[in-house]
Amino acid sequence: MNRSSLLIGAQMEDSTAAAAPYDVRYRYLAGGIRDAGVCSSSCSSACGAWWGCWQDMSQAPGQYVLSHLSGTAAAKWNGASRPQIAAITYYELLHGSKTSEGAAEVAAINDAPFLGRYLDDWRFLLQTIGSREALLHVEPDFWGFVRQVNSNPASVPAAVTAANPSDCAGQANTASGFAKCMIAMVRKYAPNAKVGLHASPWNYTVSGDGVATGAFMTALGAGDGDFLVTDPSDRDAGYYESIGQNRWWTDSSAAAYLAWSKAVTDAVGKPSVMWQIPLGNASQNNTASHWKDNRVDWLFSHLADVSQARVVALLFGAGDSNQTTPESDGGNLSAKTVSYQAAGGTSICR
Repeated sequence: MNRSSLLIGAQMEDSTAAAAPYDVRYRYLAGGIRDAGVCSSSCSSACGAWWGCWQDMSQAPGQYVLSHLSGTAAAKWNGASRPQIAAITYYELLHGSKTSEGAAEVAAINDAPFLGRYLDDWRFLLQTIGSREALLHVEPDFWGFVRQVNSNPASVPAAVTAANPSDCAGQANTASGFAKCMIAMVRKYAPNAKVGLHASPWNYTVSGDGVATGAFMTALGAGDGDFLVTDPSDRDAGYYESIGQNRWWTDSSAAAYLAWSKAVTDAVGKPSVMWQIPLGNASQNNTASHWKDNRVDWLFSHLADVSQARVVALLFGAGDSNQTTPESDGGNLSAKTVSYQAAGGTSICR
């Protein structure tokens, strides 16, 4: 995206996006895909939870995404134009397949009628973006479940060519072919967008897992994309502590995460984006939407280490509705972002 400094962003409300010189603003697309022949030109109650009609029903399908793209492009800071990058997390396999996480979700990509609907939905998103710039984050968790099924994604069946012969005829009928098809569709329909697959850090403390994850992501086709995405935790540490789990970062575990991230990116040959980073901080009181965590403070105190790990963006957001958000964190993320940008940022390590 022609940026030379580590990017800072979040999933946030309009007021928060205007409260600091953020670089990126992301949104989730989840909840379900469009049924064939339904809601192709207008929205109605028949569209259900489909993201294409998350806006006023009087507007044409896709306006929710278009508003995100136009809003970020028109962003200001202190009264002056300062465009933000629009990022989109596409999380539809689980919801669209109406199955459970894990092996059942992976099996769904070998169902040609379902996969055809899914890739049609992906195409609609890409056509909506068109020539605009955007960051596209593809299916958090899913590729990790593929790896659990088989560490060789070329051995996991997927009905790719039957589902989308117009865009994917040259791809293998495997999980790798599926991933490569999704990336190739971005190049075709949204040529100025950047795309990245999600690399799950579930075993980042296990010796050698960074190299193994990198090998899996390479076999999957992640190198055809522009970046990788990782997520250090889906909930605040204070929340996990309330249910008897220790998920706090220490200097040692944080360093292990960055070492794991670098091993993955070195193997694939692409940088990474750290996404959905919990927003808790020491001033919170460990109640709903106000959980404690230390990742925000740790990361802003170790930005040179973050960059050395080939991380190019830090994107903060709540992984659940009752976690700390940029609106409930007492202004901590915005204040740190203001200070970070005023100091000139941290150079990306290329």
